[in-house]
Amino acid sequence: MSSSYEFQLKGHLDSEWTEWFAGFTLTHQPDGTTLLRGLISDQPALHGLLLRINQLGLPLVRVEQVNLEIDNE
Repeated sequence: MSSSYEFQLKGHLDSEWTEWFAGFTLTHQPDGTTLLRGLISDQPALHGLLLRINQLGLPLVRVEQVNLEIDNE
């Protein structure tokens, strides 16, 4: 069963990053951070995404499991 997650990254990521984070929405925040929101299928997928964020050198501010309403239309 998939769970919804929100990742807060330092800095504003431009639209080119959407390729790296397929299936996630990127939202710029007024505090200069970017929120990534989306579904993670299981713990190995969560660890894989955290590893990708680390390998890309993106400063991670926060990770949180959240209740998101995903529009599947």
